[in-house]
Amino acid sequence: MRIGVAGIAGRVGRLLAEEIVAAGAQLSGGTALPHEAPPSGAEIFADAAALAAASDVVIDFTHASTVVPHAAAFAAAGIPWVLGTTGLGNEEDNAITRALAKIAIVRSANFSPGVTLITAIAEQLARALPAAEYDAEILEMHHRQKVDAPSGTALAIGHAVARGRGVRLPEVAVRARDGHTGPRPEGAIGFASLRGGQVVGDHSLIFAALSEHIELTHRAYDRRVFATGAVRAAIWVHTRPARLYSMRDVLGLPNS
Repeated sequence: MRIGVAGIAGRVGRLLAEEIVAAGAQLSGGTALPHEAPPSGAEIFADAAALAAASDVVIDFTHASTVVPHAAAFAAAGIPWVLGTTGLGNEEDNAITRALAKIAIVRSANFSPGVTLITAIAEQLARALPAAEYDAEILEMHHRQKVDAPSGTALAIGHAVARGRGVRLPEVAVRARDGHTGPRPEGAIGFASLRGGQVVGDHSLIFAALSEHIELTHRAYDRRVFATGAVRAAIWVHTRPARLYSMRDVLGLPNS
């Protein structure tokens, strides 16, 4: 099985290259920016279409700006796509939807098995704890280079809470507080984002009631956990029919 890596010279891309080999698969190569030095021995392709032609699956942890052309290239090649890029907008979401007519896609904001389980538990807690009594707040911290906030993982946790409560996250999310904000709206799902140092990823979900607090926390200490999970997803999705999958599917967890 040949697995390609879009953005193979990046921090996660290099780990993906190592984990593909460790899993017993063949590293077909990757794409890289002109100024980036790729891992030793890795073949570099001119673009996503060339990488797709040499691969059975492609793992993609690049940038939101690449999603539209990558979706077209991988759909044209008919190969599954493991997508970990976050910070996407409507244009990127529409491109992914078009690609799903031809290929299987595993899309996740976080490929850590632990985070996947956290989101599953978050949904169950939100379903059991009345929103009028338990205020939901999500706190995340990442390294200083991260360009989007809240993080994709924080938003995934927020969506899980919203699903458990039977609401849509955009209608109840509070993503910033400054100045005289007034009282907290009932049923709101709050977000707070911290940036600094080289934090790989810290996420906490807090349900705060008058008489108790419930807190779920996940801390990633090494980006390798994302690479290991993404390679697991690539091997899993290789023979799956065309549709959208998540890490819940990869881990065999029920979807809501």
